[in-house]
Amino acid sequence: MPEDPIMLFSYLNTKLRDNYSSLEALADDMGISAQELDEIKKKLSDAGFSYDEKRNQFV
Repeated sequence: MPEDPIMLFSYLNTKLRDNYSSLEALADDMGISAQELDEIKKKLSDAGFSYDEKRNQFV
């Protein structure tokens, strides 16, 4: 998974768009723990992005 927040944003949104109905489904399938998911969301939040459940993407 990309370390750079902008690349991570793009990577996750592509995965969500193409393969997963929710962020939780992506995390479960990719073996991402709840703690790791929180860290990912914090990293993206620090870069100005948040997960929009309705859109199923980071915005």
